[in-house]
Amino acid sequence: MPAQNTTHMQGARSASEAGAARPEERPEPPARSGGAAALGWILTIALNVVAPIITYNTLRDHGWSEVAALLAGGAWPVLDSLVHLVWRRRLDEFALVTLVFLVITAVVTLVGAHSARALLIKDSAVTGLFGLLCLATLLAPRPLMFYFGRKFATDGTAASTAWWNGLWQFEGFRKTVTTMTTVWGVAYCLEAAVRVGLSYTLSTDTMVIVSPFLIYGVLGALAVWTTMFGKRARRKGEERAAAAAVQG
Repeated sequence: MPAQNTTHMQGARSASEAGAARPEERPEPPARSGGAAALGWILTIALNVVAPIITYNTLRDHGWSEVAALLAGGAWPVLDSLVHLVWRRRLDEFALVTLVFLVITAVVTLVGAHSARALLIKDSAVTGLFGLLCLATLLAPRPLMFYFGRKFATDGTAASTAWWNGLWQFEGFRKTVTTMTTVWGVAYCLEAAVRVGLSYTLSTDTMVIVSPFLIYGVLGALAVWTTMFGKRARRKGEERAAAAAVQG
């Protein structure tokens, strides 16, 4: 899940450019710290994507059970959160969601029957829960994509974080982030339902091939849609601002 979260948040970055407020009223992002941003990306990818996969595969090759290997690999994202906490002296929402899904994945694995079908359904349960979480946050003061977008649209410094938080005052930005959160939530709920249905319809050998295509196909489609939607929303906002300036 952290890997998925890491990839799909690249698309969420477009939300930062999608507000419909007038350009002259909308603050420009502060200059980003290239070194801090690069180091943050390296740590995030290394500890949330690369290290867990290598750890899991290595331990499985040495005879560890799936549960033990999964839990051991899940220690790396926890380390990432600790590094983030020490480095910036705060634990952001992205790190908290990552930790929550690590716990969910571990619980589902521990309580589920260890059959091939159960393991396939486990993955669907995690992505389905992510979709439900997206939809649930629509009732919160700010939806989930706002926090994911902030993770990848800023370098974590106080200036860039304050800039991102300030964008929430613009109606166009709020509408764009809310729409993105809704689409991602619905899409992942449907993806999970389809994969569960296919798990009971197709053979295990076939499903092992189909499942990754569904996971990354949906993820890729959402990332492309998010980028296009963000650019279109920004363009419409600029057009409205230009028209208002002419009338003024």
